[in-house]
Amino acid sequence: MADSVVASAPAKINVGLSVFPRRADGYHDIEGVFTTVSLHDTLSVSIADGEGECLVECPSMLLPAQNTFTAAYKAFCVLTGIGSSVRVTVDKRIPSGGGLGGGSSDAASFIQSIDSLFRTHLVASQLYELALSVGSDVPFFMHALCEAGEGKPYAAYVTGRGEKVEALQPRNLDVRLALPGVPVSTKEAYAWLDESIGRGEVRHNAFRGKKAWEAEWGKDPVDWRFVNDFTIPVSSRHEAIAAAIRDMRGAGASFADMSGSGSTVFGIFCGH
Repeated sequence: MADSVVASAPAKINVGLSVFPRRADGYHDIEGVFTTVSLHDTLSVSIADGEGECLVECPSMLLPAQNTFTAAYKAFCVLTGIGSSVRVTVDKRIPSGGGLGGGSSDAASFIQSIDSLFRTHLVASQLYELALSVGSDVPFFMHALCEAGEGKPYAAYVTGRGEKVEALQPRNLDVRLALPGVPVSTKEAYAWLDESIGRGEVRHNAFRGKKAWEAEWGKDPVDWRFVNDFTIPVSSRHEAIAAAIRDMRGAGASFADMSGSGSTVFGIFCGH
């Protein structure tokens, strides 16, 4: 058995995202297209002394004692009966509070790493179940790992609360990111969005269903009609985000928007 594993955990952007009213269980149904980008964190995972502990080291960022790694390891131990301790060191490049899914991607790569480390040979359905138990964005990243492989581009049509992931043809896009320097709490962003939905101010994307989203994804980005339901409620409270979107378009982006619940802004450059 190997005693350590090194893994890459990619960021993602939401090129379009519809968020529907809060469900009875507190979650929101979503519909959108997600794609991985080259920005990534690096995880080093190894077996540690002790029993049942997940020891997390992240030199560039202070993580809470209970985090996506500890949640993932607890669920993994319950499923597999593993009783050892592990240590994970995170070289963090994906900004926190950026809407790029860094914590979720880390969790998916960590789950795959400990499956490899302990040779538990979990099947895809078990990996997806573990992923969803940690967070709504984690299944997308687990599908990326299982279906495309580490370091390979992956795009998908995502629905439900994020657990329904259907692969799309990945595209070789020139994606550039801007960090406006105003971290946005996902909880706050959803609260602002819920207010907007309640007032009837959210229009969602003009299309529904995989075929329609897939057709839009296949167009030249200059013709995309994608919208992100979070953009207006979040950018109206953070002018720096609205300014970053304008600047990205002014710099020649064929398409630009905020990713997820913010605050990162992305631009797609196609040489037009």
